Amino acid sequence: MEVPITEFRKNIFALVNQAAEGKDVRFIHKGRRFRIVPEDGAGDKLDRITPMQVLVNEDIDLDDPALKAEMMAEMEKEWERDWSQL
Repeated sequence: MEVPITEFRKNIFALVNQAAEGKDVRFIHKGRRFRIVPEDGAGDKLDRITPMQVLVNEDIDLDDPALKAEMMAEMEKEWERDWSQL
């Protein structure tokens, strides 16, 4: 979105909020174009997520049927515990 400086002045708070949400906000003043970008970068909250490194023990075979059964039994036990508290 590109607006003249007079419209930018009138709607500065709404336009800044739009820029914070990741929308492209620009205005023109004396023939020059300006763009509003948050200091931490443009984009929504998902763009600011920091990837997390997940470590898995190399000795564990995640395709092992016995391990899968054990993990499923543990999850079911936790689900039942959570459901009983409802």
